Amino acid sequence: MGVPSFFRWLSRKYPKIISPVLEEQPQIVDNVKLPLDYSLPNPNGELDNLYLDMNGIVHPCSHPENKPPPETEDEMLLAVFEYTNRVLNMARPRKVLVMAVDGVAPRAKMNQQRARRFRSARDAQIENEAREEILRQKEEIGEMIDDAVKNKKTWDSNAITPGTPFMDKLAAALRYWTAFKLATDPGWKSLQVIISDATVPGEGEHKIMNFIRSQRADPEYNPNTTHCIYGLDADLIFLGLATHEPHFKILREDVFAQDNRRRGNTLADSINMSEEEKRLIQEQDAQKPFLWLHISTLRDYLSAELWIPRLPFPFDLERAIDDWVFMCFFCGNDFLPHLPCLDVRENSIDILLDIWKVVLPNLKTYMTCDGELNLESVEMLLKQLGSRESDIFKTRHIQEIRKQESIQRRKLQRQNGNNNFATGQEQLQMHDTSGNLAKGSWNLTTSDMVRLKKELMLANEGDPEAIRDNKRLKVAKIDELTKNISNEEMDKVVDLANKSNFTAAEIMKKKLQARKHKLEEDEKKEKEEGAEAEAEEERSKKKLKTEEDNLNEEISNEVEAENEDEESSVSGTATPSAVVVSNGPIKSGVIDTDEAVRLFEPGYRERYYKAKCYVSDEDIESLRKGMVKSYIEGVSWVLLYYYQGCASWNWYYPYHYAPFAQDFFGITDMDVKFELGEPFLPFEQLMSVLPAASGHTLPSIFRPLMSEPDSPIIDFYPAEFPIDMNGKKMSWQGISLLPFIDEKRLLKTVREQYPKLTDYEKSRNVRKEAVLLISNKNANYEKFTKKLYKSVDGKIETAELLFHHFKSGLSGIVCTDSEGFTLGSKILCPVQGGSLPDLSTNSLLKMTYKLLPLPSRNKSVILNGYIPPERVLNQYDLDSVMYKYNNNPRNNRWNFGDDMKQNKIPVGPSGTTQYKPRVGGFRAFFFFGQQQQQQQQYHQQQQNVNITSGNTQYTNGTRYQSNNNYNNRGRYNNNNTGRGGNYRNNSTNGRMNDQDGRGGSFRGGNNGNRYNNRNYSGNQRGNSSRYQGGPPRR
Repeated sequence: MGVPSFFRWLSRKYPKIISPVLEEQPQIVDNVKLPLDYSLPNPNGELDNLYLDMNGIVHPCSHPENKPPPETEDEMLLAVFEYTNRVLNMARPRKVLVMAVDGVAPRAKMNQQRARRFRSARDAQIENEAREEILRQKEEIGEMIDDAVKNKKTWDSNAITPGTPFMDKLAAALRYWTAFKLATDPGWKSLQVIISDATVPGEGEHKIMNFIRSQRADPEYNPNTTHCIYGLDADLIFLGLATHEPHFKILREDVFAQDNRRRGNTLADSINMSEEEKRLIQEQDAQKPFLWLHISTLRDYLSAELWIPRLPFPFDLERAIDDWVFMCFFCGNDFLPHLPCLDVRENSIDILLDIWKVVLPNLKTYMTCDGELNLESVEMLLKQLGSRESDIFKTRHIQEIRKQESIQRRKLQRQNGNNNFATGQEQLQMHDTSGNLAKGSWNLTTSDMVRLKKELMLANEGDPEAIRDNKRLKVAKIDELTKNISNEEMDKVVDLANKSNFTAAEIMKKKLQARKHKLEEDEKKEKEEGAEAEAEEERSKKKLKTEEDNLNEEISNEVEAENEDEESSVSGTATPSAVVVSNGPIKSGVIDTDEAVRLFEPGYRERYYKAKCYVSDEDIESLRKGMVKSYIEGVSWVLLYYYQGCASWNWYYPYHYAPFAQDFFGITDMDVKFELGEPFLPFEQLMSVLPAASGHTLPSIFRPLMSEPDSPIIDFYPAEFPIDMNGKKMSWQGISLLPFIDEKRLLKTVREQYPKLTDYEKSRNVRKEAVLLISNKNANYEKFTKKLYKSVDGKIETAELLFHHFKSGLSGIVCTDSEGFTLGSKILCPVQGGSLPDLSTNSLLKMTYKLLPLPSRNKSVILNGYIPPERVLNQYDLDSVMYKYNNNPRNNRWNFGDDMKQNKIPVGPSGTTQYKPRVGGFRAFFFFGQQQQQQQQYHQQQQNVNITSGNTQYTNGTRYQSNNNYNNRGRYNNNNTGRGGNYRNNSTNGRMNDQDGRGGSFRGGNNGNRYNNRNYSGNQRGNSSRYQGGPPRR
């Protein structure tokens, strides 16, 4: 996801969420590496379910950065097998493995995919040209180049897109490798593997989210299931929080390791690399470390970070976490550009969090609820952010100037051979106690004081000649500063002073001080260049003159800008008129529109829209309203996408840039609705996101549409396009200004070519379901085989079979395999090399797999019956977050990797069952009925002060008959003694005590429900988990 540096920022702010992966090393016997025993206990803690975002594996295996790429696609697939096997040996899931490959994405994601693939094709072209130039130079010096090397081209990574032949081969390879492991590895005997390849619509990580939501909807689901997801995207952290699963962690490569930060080999290095060097690099790459990110520990950090006392409504950690996830969307995501004033590197998330803590007590509820937005609270949040926006831009500009000055200073130090001391450049002004410049102060710089050291000493001793010389110097400096100030500039300064509370002298003083700095730097440069040749001196004079002219222009622009109004906006919520947004006259190359916008100067709003969208002054307001409306639709869509699934397959944000935070006013009454639509077919997505240079991955009938001048959609495939750096430094951060796809025109043109497709091409342009593979040792094997594959009188017993979670840890719907799997046949290996054998289908079962339909909208709650994990954070850790001890992430910047290696974080359930009745269950009926009676009794007692509060005891006869297991109603309970619970009425408060796992007694009251777990994390008093106020949410 597009949240640059988020993982680094988060792990430095909350350091205990990270721990190293303990990886067993295979034994080597007679130079043969023996495979690890998968069935042995996991040194990292046992795991139930593992989810693989396969694109995070396929990309580094097909075009790695730190080693030479594989020669063929078969070698790429073998590398995928090896990498996946290593990840599985680290995690060792015991119940479920989900391998999800990115399928056709929603239209909102296609804009980013299109920009990435166009730039990838351009980078591949540049690399091929550089390769040809290197080979040409080698031939010129007489080196013989093999034709195979000469004709080799860079592999097009755009082939990793649904619908291409490579993705079809990847799907077959994953099916085969999974079947091979199920048939040959005893540790996989109980593992159930779901493969969702590129023919299943949706992004890989969001298909995983749909799976988890479906499992939670099963009444037999175990709320203490342990989950792990592998991937490199930062949005996996948000997805882990959005599941509201208490036992969740993320597996990823260790970006803090020194070896992983090693620079990649140059193109020339890869061409000249010997086989021995390649082997050594392969071995180093196979040993790069991995780490865990523990969502459970992050939840504990956030419980302290998000705590707000004295709210007008009950504090709910789950909904507070949802608000935090939502606010992070403004800092960047894959579907919307981030707001101009926000950047994760500048602690923007902390800024939003501070505003949220100020705004929330003035609201009636949280900003989000199960993926739905409260626009009134969103407007209040952005209004507060907008009031800080100008200061954020100015602070950013000052920090950038200081950074550049620091870089220049270090550069000069290296040139002068002085690495210990900085050259004095700052003014040493003398002021009185009122802050005014001291009378008679000469306002000398350190440079002046060093140069005039002797004269100053004599003047201090009373030497009259030295005093006269210093006075002449002072007058000469003032004359030199003022002689370049034109009469016109002086008139503007005086006019500005008359309109403000400052004197002309005070304003002019600032200009003179800035000019003085500049002249002193110029003097220094002249002295350093005095010994150079005459031609060099001429260039220096010209450069000095140019810089002085630029300085005059800057002063003039600054004075004019101070007369402009900082903001000009028209209130109202009228429907914005259509505004034609252009990319401007520039059709190629790299630009930076931020230079013209100058966000740190007044009037930046108008300059922003005119410079980036090329609209006139009268169209700015209509453009602003359109961008605000689309952006609010965007954040609503993203939130639903994370918590409920895709709300619309066709919606997208139709701008390259985001509006300002101060532009979000009048949005409370905005009506945001989405039409679900349907996803594109694979070839339709390929035509939407690929450039003409990658047309070789498409069927031949589509290629002329991307290159022929008379094509009705030729404008979708520009050969050249501009890249706006948008104030960023790294090339990959630039914005590709590509035209947006006209969906109707594209689909009409593409679908006209479908009758010309071959049968194989048609087989790649379909939507399919996921597949489920299990071994013949699985608990459901006999049941599935009998129902789906053993016929009675030539008929299959059932077409679809629904199964639940209790027996095997997986629920869903299975049916006969649509790809022709039959018992008693063979599975052929689709990958050449690797010595992989053909497999018998009698050792496994392959079926089509469908998710259980959700009975209602997904709820952002922790399910009943969960057992909390062992507490990792101590009181100091929590206090450091609440009271912001050492809140600067830079404090542990350099030693963070070493500190992380010391973290040992236990995983999985540890403690006693957490049970709280919810509306809808049979126990909840009695519980909430009693609570209502208690409230009525309380009000009656308040009316008569002479009546003392009494206690009435109710006993719930329900008995819990299972320990760490399910009862006959599919509810998971953990009670060491199997005893029921007592409900007691108390007129003042509600308190649930769970001692020694004995179910506990519940005292209901109208002031709220407070939950205390006395055995939570050893001997600690369990006041960390509190539920205040009314009935719990469903």
